[in-house]
Amino acid sequence: MPASGKSKSSQYAAVVYNPIKVDLQKLRASVTAAQIRARWGDTLWFATTEKDAGQHVTRLAVRQGASVVIAAGGDGTVRAVAEALRDTEVGLAVVPAGTGNLLARNLQLPLSNLDDSVALAFSGVDREIDLGVATVTTEAGDTNDHVFLVMAGVGVDAQMLAATRTDLKKQVGWLAYVDAGVRVLPKSKPFRIRYSLDGRPDRSTHISTILIANCGLLPGNLQLLPEAQLDDGILDIAILRPKGVLGWLKLWRKVSWENGFLRRSEVGRSIIRLTETSDERDMLTLRGGSIRLVPDEPREFELDGDEFGLVKSVYLRADRRALIVRVPAPPAA
Repeated sequence: MPASGKSKSSQYAAVVYNPIKVDLQKLRASVTAAQIRARWGDTLWFATTEKDAGQHVTRLAVRQGASVVIAAGGDGTVRAVAEALRDTEVGLAVVPAGTGNLLARNLQLPLSNLDDSVALAFSGVDREIDLGVATVTTEAGDTNDHVFLVMAGVGVDAQMLAATRTDLKKQVGWLAYVDAGVRVLPKSKPFRIRYSLDGRPDRSTHISTILIANCGLLPGNLQLLPEAQLDDGILDIAILRPKGVLGWLKLWRKVSWENGFLRRSEVGRSIIRLTETSDERDMLTLRGGSIRLVPDEPREFELDGDEFGLVKSVYLRADRRALIVRVPAPPAA
């Protein structure tokens, strides 16, 4: 049953939607039908704007007493709504309408059925998950906090996002990132970064990119960090430093073949154990509750697929179980 203690007659949802991403007429029809079936009150509706990605209107919805907030849009809209719902008792329901739909993929939520996604807001159960929190010092010296649900990155991944063509994303979806990678990777050069895990002394290394994950599934169902969990209070970190095209191909094999296929079975996991080596030249993985990053010069930074410009330093930490998400009820025993 929904976690809220309110009676059904006094419950109502709020929808925060990106008008560029959603078909509003279909969304309204689906929400209205689900609302009537659940015998909830009239739903509140809020559109995102260029000035408000969703944080302000979500806080308004919470103040107005919404029992759940439905984020309808891409990963940026979901991230903005989650930021405003952090440490509240109001749940987040996701209607994925973007390119990556990263949180929905990692939670195994419906991706292509609007009615199924909407129904979870009214009939799903609540699950507490972690939020990543990034304290960012920009190139200009300003310091701000931002949350992320799936992954943050400094380096090539952020460059690829900046180079991704918007028109191509509309045509081919996440494959547009592959196009950006083909154009960016040959020109990218390793850079030096200092990092401190859980407050330990700084270490220094040359990298192409560093990824800090709250969960590990990427577009295309690629498992970058298969051990990452959404509710363990731990960040899983991948320091990528391949050399040349061969190094990137080795990483691709690891992510697509080992993580994506072999780990699904005990036989496959045995093969990994028999063939793996301690070679960390191409990819070093770390785990911890927090990490501080200081690149040699301001570098590109991204959160959940949104570019955030150049940063001088970033302090990232896991806020354990700070967000409630509406998910399908487990099957009856």
